[in-house]
Amino acid sequence: MQSDTSQVAAMERKTHIDLIGAVALVAVAMNFGLNQVVVKVSNGGFEPIFLAGLRSIGGGIVLLLWMWARGISVRLPRASMVSGVIAGLLFASEFALLFTALDLTTVSRSSIIFYSMPVWLALAAHFALPGERLSGPRLIGLALAMAGVFLALADRQSGQASFWGDALSLLAAFCWAGIALLVRVTPLSKVPAEQQLLWQLMISAPLLIGLSLFYGPLIRDLQVIHVAGLIYQIFAVASFGFLAWFWLIKIYPASSVASFSFLSPVFSVLLGWLLLGEQIALTIWLALALVASGLYLINRR
Repeated sequence: MQSDTSQVAAMERKTHIDLIGAVALVAVAMNFGLNQVVVKVSNGGFEPIFLAGLRSIGGGIVLLLWMWARGISVRLPRASMVSGVIAGLLFASEFALLFTALDLTTVSRSSIIFYSMPVWLALAAHFALPGERLSGPRLIGLALAMAGVFLALADRQSGQASFWGDALSLLAAFCWAGIALLVRVTPLSKVPAEQQLLWQLMISAPLLIGLSLFYGPLIRDLQVIHVAGLIYQIFAVASFGFLAWFWLIKIYPASSVASFSFLSPVFSVLLGWLLLGEQIALTIWLALALVASGLYLINRR
C-alpha cells in the first residue's frame, strides 16, 4: 500500500494559490472560525475541559483509522520523542485554556485574542530563527495586531467581558505558538504531520479527562445539539480539519497559506454575532480589523 507521504511527494507543488486552493483555504478558515461557536454551544452540555478531552479521544481514534487505511506509521522516531511529549503537553494546555475561556467570555473576544497566535510566533521566531527576522511590513503588521489585542483586552464594556476569559484565551494563544515554534526548531520538523497530530491528541486526551475531574459536573444540561457539536469537533476539526490544513501547506507555499489565517477571527466574530446574537461593541470591530490586518502583513511575503 502506498504511504500518504509518498503520495504527497508525487503531487505537484504549486508556486501560488490557485482558485481551488483559495476556495479550500477560505473553507478551512470558516471551519475553524465556526468551531469557536460550536465549542461555546457545546459547553452548555459538557464541562469545557471534559469536552476538550472527549474531542481528543474521538479525534485520535479517527486519525488512527485514517493512518491505518493510508499505511502511515504511528511510531514517532526516538529523536522526536521528547519534543513530541512537550508538544502534547502544550496541546492539552492550549485547549483546556481555550475551552474554559469560551465558557467565560464571548466568541468574538476570545477569537480575536486566540487568533493572535501568529503575532507571538513571529515575535519568538525573530529571536529563535535567523531566517525569520522582523522587518518592514512584518513589523507594521506586528504593531497593528498587538494594538488590536490590547484594544480587545482594554474593552470592558462589551457583553460578557471577562478578565479571566480574555487571559485564558491569551495563554492558549501562547501555547499554540509554542507548538508551532517547537515543530520548527526540534526533530519534529522531520516528522509527518499525521504523527505530530496523533501524538498531540493521544497525550492530551488522558490529561484533559483527568484534569476535568477537578471541575464541577462533567455533564451539564446535555441535549442533542451538544452531542452534535462534539461530533462536529471530532471530525471537522480535530482530525480532518487539521489534516486539511497540513495538506494545503504541503501543496501550496506555506507563507501564502498562512496569510489566510486572518480570516479565522473574522469568521468567528461574524458567526458569533449571527448565530449567537452576541452584542459586539465598536471597539471589538476595530480590534478585529487591526488584528486581521496585522496577521495579513506578518504572513505576507
